[in-house]
Amino acid sequence: MPQSHGTRRRPDPTPRHGRSGRGRSGRRRGRDTAEVPPPRRSPEARDPFGIDGPEIRPPKKRRLRRLLTSNVTIMIVAIAAIGAAVVLVDISRFVDEGDTKPPKAAEGDLSTNEMLTRLMAKTDMDPIVADAIAAAKKRAYEENKREMEELRKRAEKEAKARAELKERQERERLAKSNPSAKQNKAYGKKMNALKGWGRCWSSLLTLWNHESGWNERAENPSSGAYGIPQALPGTKMASAGSDWRTSSPTQIAWGLGYIKARYKTPCGAWSFWQSHNWY
Repeated sequence: MPQSHGTRRRPDPTPRHGRSGRGRSGRRRGRDTAEVPPPRRSPEARDPFGIDGPEIRPPKKRRLRRLLTSNVTIMIVAIAAIGAAVVLVDISRFVDEGDTKPPKAAEGDLSTNEMLTRLMAKTDMDPIVADAIAAAKKRAYEENKREMEELRKRAEKEAKARAELKERQERERLAKSNPSAKQNKAYGKKMNALKGWGRCWSSLLTLWNHESGWNERAENPSSGAYGIPQALPGTKMASAGSDWRTSSPTQIAWGLGYIKARYKTPCGAWSFWQSHNWY
């Protein structure tokens, strides 16, 4: 029986194997239409926001190496090094401080090792040299004593002589006046003990109280004797250190060497001074 026009089955224009990739039994899927992999992305084209996952981010070591070798980092390090070098420059040497700067010995404590170094550095003296220095000190003392006696006699008659005598006495007083005496005595006590003369400390203390008042800048206006031990001339102390003019440890080291060569100990030096008013 012929089919009616309205019920005739239309042919399917799509091949049977092309329907959603399946055949009758569904086992032919993907055979005729193989999947094409997506194109690879270059490292430059990867997502900077990390969508593709942590594996596409540059390694930390590589980023650190790039940072350390960048021109900006090198420039910053160079500027910092130059700044540090400028800070380390001692600008104080360009300032003329004159005599207002406190003595070097009064600025801080000196270590025991530094004291030993000064004591061992050319402070041992030949007895003959010490005798020559003592002879010069004796002549200076006797001359000063004679001049002072003449001034006293003249002062009884002349007002000018009295003024000169007063000025001379004031100069000697000021020569022994020293704001850093306490520190200098502390050095003297330690260095005296390092010499093995602890029992003679009181003798040394009294001896140099009479000689200089422990003033490293004390200068006798008559003889020119200088420093704490009243070296005559003061340049003799250069054998103990180039800073002999202002350094009390250097002067003390030289003075102890002189005492050892001539009087054996400060006890002997003080005993001699009591009899002669010089040592």
